[in-house]
Amino acid sequence: MLHAGGTVLIMRAFDPGLALQLISDPAQGINQFFGVPAIYQFMAQHPAFATSDFSRLVIGGVGGAPMPVPLLKVWEERGVALQQGYGMTETSPGRAARSTRRTPRARPARPASRCCIRKCGSFALTEPTPDVGELGELWVKGPNVTPGYWNRPDANASSFTDGWLHTGDATRVDEEGFYYIVDRWKDMYISGGENVYPAEVESVLHQLTAIAEAAIIGVPNEQWGEVGMAIVAVKPGHTLTPAEIHAHCAANLARFKCPRLIEFVDALPRNATGKIHKPTLRKTFSAPKADRQSLLLRNSCLPASEQTKSPPAHRQRA
Repeated sequence: MLHAGGTVLIMRAFDPGLALQLISDPAQGINQFFGVPAIYQFMAQHPAFATSDFSRLVIGGVGGAPMPVPLLKVWEERGVALQQGYGMTETSPGRAARSTRRTPRARPARPASRCCIRKCGSFALTEPTPDVGELGELWVKGPNVTPGYWNRPDANASSFTDGWLHTGDATRVDEEGFYYIVDRWKDMYISGGENVYPAEVESVLHQLTAIAEAAIIGVPNEQWGEVGMAIVAVKPGHTLTPAEIHAHCAANLARFKCPRLIEFVDALPRNATGKIHKPTLRKTFSAPKADRQSLLLRNSCLPASEQTKSPPAHRQRA
């Protein structure tokens, strides 16, 4: 943006009400906005969302985590077709983007210019153009990709093959050449011999209007190896029971994908960029119940709706 001569308005701490106010303000002239899914979620849940003015917003970019389809539709109903992007710190960071002209679906993208995409199967390389519907690890290569990690020969050996960066993302491609980031390989768990990708289950959970945020993790189970656990935060003023969650999942997912365990929390732990921090969830819910709340409090960032008033936003011009 700065390189193109634009103006950047930076919020020192995210506040959904202030963000909506700034976007609506004609004097600010904001026509592009970018955030992780949680930021769009908190804005959509804010009372001012229904009356905010998005008429000047040309691009609403989202990335950093899977975007639930129900949340895409909420923003589309307000006239904003969110543009999903994909990238990593190692790819400087943009890697691929989805056109806003495409019918909204979760997580499709086409390769960015001057960047190649390749998929790797679980055990062997596939052809550069993978088979339609095939699931594998996404590999990327291009001038924007880092040549390696500083003083980390071990990481370089495990993360690169002939210049191709292993992203760690489970991916499939459709017949139109669109790539779908299914989930992180490390977040996948195996239940009864079947692979379960939490992002798919989380998207189904977000169809329940009472759910403010939700995450799925795999936990050890003697019979099935691992089973899914849903960690759920309910919106203020709403109620939700485990039976309702089980019934909704059973109606929308294969049986082995349905979470067997459900835990309710006030808020999910997040990292500095707003992404749900699943290592904290795994550590917390493998601990005795008496220790769980203190672990969550110690490792969580407050939801944006509960943050104190932010300092003034900072404008920066090229």
